[in-house]
Amino acid sequence: MFRSETAREFLLTVFLCLSLAPLGSGQTEPQAGNEVPLALVGGEPIYERDLLGVIGPGLLDLRKQEYKLKSDALNRAIRNKLIEIEAKNRGLSSEELLKREIDTRISDPSDDEAKGYYLAVTNQTTLPFEQIKPQVKQLLKSAEIAQAREVYADSLRDKAEVSIQLQPPVVSVDYDPARVKGSAEAPITIVEFADFQCPFCSRVQPLLAEVLNKYRGKVKLAYLDFPLSPIHQHAEMAAEASRCALAQGKYWEMHDAMFADQSRLDEANLVNTAANLGLDHISFASCLQSGRYKAVVQQDVQAGSQVGVNATPSFFVNGEFLSGVPAEADLTKIIDHQLSSLGDKGSGQASHSMP
Repeated sequence: MFRSETAREFLLTVFLCLSLAPLGSGQTEPQAGNEVPLALVGGEPIYERDLLGVIGPGLLDLRKQEYKLKSDALNRAIRNKLIEIEAKNRGLSSEELLKREIDTRISDPSDDEAKGYYLAVTNQTTLPFEQIKPQVKQLLKSAEIAQAREVYADSLRDKAEVSIQLQPPVVSVDYDPARVKGSAEAPITIVEFADFQCPFCSRVQPLLAEVLNKYRGKVKLAYLDFPLSPIHQHAEMAAEASRCALAQGKYWEMHDAMFADQSRLDEANLVNTAANLGLDHISFASCLQSGRYKAVVQQDVQAGSQVGVNATPSFFVNGEFLSGVPAEADLTKIIDHQLSSLGDKGSGQASHSMP
């Protein structure tokens, strides 16, 4: 019942060796305010987060890889500990428990199952099936037992008290309080770097609206511009248009309208959109033509580059990086985990706002 892609992946690795030898027997970054500086220059500190602006996204990627390695290892250690505790409670060794509850219940794979997996990876070996059939069947059974043991350990986790202290890497990200949707007191801040002409940025907007509604009072959204001007010719002007709308108190209306119809981001259509939203279109057109907000849009781009952003959309959920269009389950999992971690401290702020 557990024969799945896990067994296939297992076989893909092992088959690489079959033709050569016979088968043998079988940190969380400190929150801003508590950081220790890496250097002092004329009394001015340089923090680890400042290195992102020099190294770029590579440092953040390295931290994420380190976290994944630690997280995977921690999950394995938790499974082992759960099995150890259960075995002790039943007066057994861990291996005795697993053999009784799992291994004896796994049947031998049939010849047809073994042949099917062999054919799926036949390009990985030159040995004929009949010659290695016993080995293939043993590999299949071993993979199924390994998977079943994981499932069993996870079932024990549902009945145990498990507290995870390992935290993903976080980055302190500044945002503009004038471009925030949701309660200012919300403990979770999603900082979004996006491009008004980016189709993926448009696609993620309904999800963000759902999340804000679901976590009303607990999550707020801060928007920062990251126009990809080399590939989106209207993105920078659209970003400036949003600032012109902000000056007239219609930022989010303009934001939503531009994402709703990305074919209308040239200057004439932007002015028409502003007029349809009830803005003073003459003042708006003058603002847009003046390039008044060109420099401040670039400040957002610079801020994004300094924290490792190189694509849109990119998100920082209380400093935890998430790139691309996330699945709702992935985004809510991060939010739920952070709300759980905050506990009674849920009214605190994890990100820093621009003055």
